[in-house]
Amino acid sequence: MAGDSKKRGGNEPEPRPIIVKKIIVEAHAGHHGGAWKVAYADFVTAMMAFFLLMWLLGATTEKQRKALADYFTPTMVVLKSGSAGATGLLGGDSITGKENYPTTGGQGNMAITIPRDASGTKDEGGRMKKAADRQKFEKIKQQIEARIASNKAMTKLKKNIRFTETREGLRIDLIDEADFAMFAMATDRLLPQARGLIAEVAKVLQGMPNDVIVRGHTDGLPYAAGRTMNNWLLSSARAEATRKALADTGLSNNRFAKIEGVADREPYIAGDIYDPRNRRMSIVLAWSQEGQGSDNSANLDAETQAAIRERDDPIRKSRAEAKALDMGGTGLPAGAVLFNPGAKSEPKKPGKH
Repeated sequence: MAGDSKKRGGNEPEPRPIIVKKIIVEAHAGHHGGAWKVAYADFVTAMMAFFLLMWLLGATTEKQRKALADYFTPTMVVLKSGSAGATGLLGGDSITGKENYPTTGGQGNMAITIPRDASGTKDEGGRMKKAADRQKFEKIKQQIEARIASNKAMTKLKKNIRFTETREGLRIDLIDEADFAMFAMATDRLLPQARGLIAEVAKVLQGMPNDVIVRGHTDGLPYAAGRTMNNWLLSSARAEATRKALADTGLSNNRFAKIEGVADREPYIAGDIYDPRNRRMSIVLAWSQEGQGSDNSANLDAETQAAIRERDDPIRKSRAEAKALDMGGTGLPAGAVLFNPGAKSEPKKPGKH
């Protein structure tokens, strides 16, 4: 340092010290930190929970899922067995009435109130009645098959009658085939063999009080353009002809709950709507009505029993359905006044097929 000061002139400034600054460039992730890892972990956790839920839905039964739901939704169920009129339709309450049962100290558990009959007793009775109906249905099937087998003229038609249990009841299908037809072509005129087959079915059905539903079916062959007849009209007309044949054989008119034609919308052979077996008549012996003949009906007041009888009256249901299908085409509502009573409409010409 002494040598340097000697060489430096008097006007020269003192030299500055040399400072070396070391800069370490960090990676790009240093600006973001580990936040993305937290978000990714949350996503993976959510996906795991989702797949666990899907696995539980597929590995459990309906009863087990209901038990799980009830466990995670604690609810105080109060049975209305001590209130006045608890055996009525509303269990001693009105539609607009509010329950007066307290909750569990304001802890958030809600209380629901159910009538006494909703606790499973009525459902058990319904299952027992359905089981009894199944036994009767099996007996009816055996009786019809026996009657057809004992009649030499009807023996070959055994393959044209099928029995199927459905949600409506026991469905008896009388099916056309290539060598057998119930009706004359494109008409509602029953052929003699078909009339005899319907008579055998009617004689057996007389032994049960259940409602009867008659449904007509056609194949998918369309009518030529311009004709007034179509598959809807044909199936309905054939259903009515079958009902009349059943009634003529001894089945009372108050047994019929529904007469309808569904054209080709419910094919017997779904893969081929033109198959002749799709032309058939379905005679359904309905399940016994819910609660019919049970001990619970004796506890209902006279007004409620009358309302139930009115609701389940097959004649009333048939008239209501006919009125709905009519849509004002053949009659006027009560109190209607004609705007031009002097005008006369031309009569419709019947179609021909």
